[in-house]
Amino acid sequence: MDLSVVAVAFMVAVVVGLTGMGGGALMTPALVLIFGIPPLAAVSSDLVASAVMKPIGSWVHWRRRTINLQVVKWLVLGSVPAAFCGVLILKWMGPGEHVQDAVRMALGVALLVSATLMVFRSYLKMAERAKRRRGVLAPEVNTGPMRIRPLPTVCLGIIGGVVVGMTSVGSGSIIIVGLMALYPALKSNQLVGTDLFQAVPLVTAAALGHTFFGDLDLGLTIPLLIGSIPGVYLGAQLSSRLTGGFIRRALAFVLLASGLKMLNVDNISTATVLVAVLVLAPVAWMLLRKRLGLPALATTDIRQVRKTLADR
Repeated sequence: MDLSVVAVAFMVAVVVGLTGMGGGALMTPALVLIFGIPPLAAVSSDLVASAVMKPIGSWVHWRRRTINLQVVKWLVLGSVPAAFCGVLILKWMGPGEHVQDAVRMALGVALLVSATLMVFRSYLKMAERAKRRRGVLAPEVNTGPMRIRPLPTVCLGIIGGVVVGMTSVGSGSIIIVGLMALYPALKSNQLVGTDLFQAVPLVTAAALGHTFFGDLDLGLTIPLLIGSIPGVYLGAQLSSRLTGGFIRRALAFVLLASGLKMLNVDNISTATVLVAVLVLAPVAWMLLRKRLGLPALATTDIRQVRKTLADR
């Protein structure tokens, strides 16, 4: 058994338990880039590990009643068959090196899309917070049952299912951003809870599809499970004590780097892009905060909130 795979699986699972994101987006590229695992085997093994990790986080949200089962129903209606279709697309492409290259390229694109959507999600949340502070949006209140949009929700499930079936990436990024657009009334904890709960049948379907078609490598999957189970439990425990904001920003940066390497971008170009992001992204984010009427630094915002609470 490769203990280094166990260690990496443990670290990735801690991030998943802490933020609800990053399973396939971190583990699959790590297996390919660090351990040299063929992309198809990496996707298959990671999906099986995710099928074990997802229910742990889902159970926490089930107990807290932060899951919208109506939304889950329509998502699963589209995502579960679509996940099988994603696997069938890979099998239809046939065996050979060209399939591995296609999976690698698809994974690279999915990683870059996931990183972009993570940043976009953070911006939407920041913009909503700014509007509430200015009184443009009313405080969140319970106004009765939320209107469900079946057709768009099923379509979102289909898109997410195909991407997850082919790359193992997307259940915690593509779908959750889609939910934000379709159901703006959902609170943050409801978004995460609903996304995690629907990801259980989605990832399980994709994992079963890869297992049935012979892509599963048990010698790789078992170390992933040994590291993932305690890691996701620890992350779930830490999630109530630590902020996931920094972890999410670091995760988006890692997704960008992994996506570029999956697309075979050379080292100099990759390093140039990453350095530019490290230098320019904080400045751009501060300008966006100022434009929305928030303090340039989040720490200043936090101090102001604490001072307001202390004065009451």
